[in-house]
Amino acid sequence: MAASTDKKAQRSKTKNGNFLARQNYHGILFCLPFVIVFLIFNVYPVFRTLQMSFMNYKGFGKETFIWFDNYKRAFGDKLFWGAFLNTLKIWGVNIVLQLGLALLLTIIFNDMKYRMKGLGIFRALFYLPNLIACTSVAFLFKTLMDWQYGTMNQILMGAGIISSPVNWLNGEGLTAQMVVGVVGAWMWFGNSFIMLMAGVQGIDHSFFEAATIDGAGRWQIFGKITMPLLRPIMLYVAVTSLIGGLQLFDLPYLMSGTKGTPGRSLFTAVFYFYDMAFNKNQMGYAAALAFVLFLIIAVFCALAFKLMNRKED
Repeated sequence: MAASTDKKAQRSKTKNGNFLARQNYHGILFCLPFVIVFLIFNVYPVFRTLQMSFMNYKGFGKETFIWFDNYKRAFGDKLFWGAFLNTLKIWGVNIVLQLGLALLLTIIFNDMKYRMKGLGIFRALFYLPNLIACTSVAFLFKTLMDWQYGTMNQILMGAGIISSPVNWLNGEGLTAQMVVGVVGAWMWFGNSFIMLMAGVQGIDHSFFEAATIDGAGRWQIFGKITMPLLRPIMLYVAVTSLIGGLQLFDLPYLMSGTKGTPGRSLFTAVFYFYDMAFNKNQMGYAAALAFVLFLIIAVFCALAFKLMNRKED
């Protein structure tokens, strides 16, 4: 009898094992298309780009290994570092306005004194520019900022603020960089606002109540409670903005009034990669520049996290 029971238990385990194996097999089959697409279109290009960065390669024809010569050239390339400085300036205008406006709106919408109905509608309106295609935004503002027929110059001249049209996007000086930075902040501040709002609403309200009972003012509560508890969210927003900002290409490329002339203020780092790879057929050097930018972004992110951890300690 005991032997029969053991055989039944063994058969039951075998059936269960086969069932789980079939389930795992089906799960692997469902995941396989994503894994294949990910390997082909995400992993392979990274390793292929790394390989090309050690080559003298035009994008076609013979590939010749030159090892670290492209990287040596990149670190001494004044045009590249000038383009990187342009990128930093545009991102600086962007992040100050983006985070500043998002934080200001977060304070207003979470203050009981200014609490209003329809917060969901405002969230949708603020996030809406993030959903519009960058191409559409770029051509819209390029039209508005046109120095001959643009609406902005017409308004300013009609109000007597300026006497002659301003060439906003001529690619020289800080004017064009500030315009692109402002447009970028307008596009992406809604995303930062939603994340900061979620962070504030996740703070235990007992902290605010206790501080109010102790006689703390609105700005004391904001500086001593809200900001420290929001710091991880703000770090995330700043780091993701940095990663995206240092890879800025579409807005400057589409809004540039100089067709991307090297040395101009809208000639960003990724713009320089594009020019090297597709206009000058220096694919290997462009690949090396891409990895140099990757290392720069990694260093900036590491410094941001280190600064954050030091403040928390």
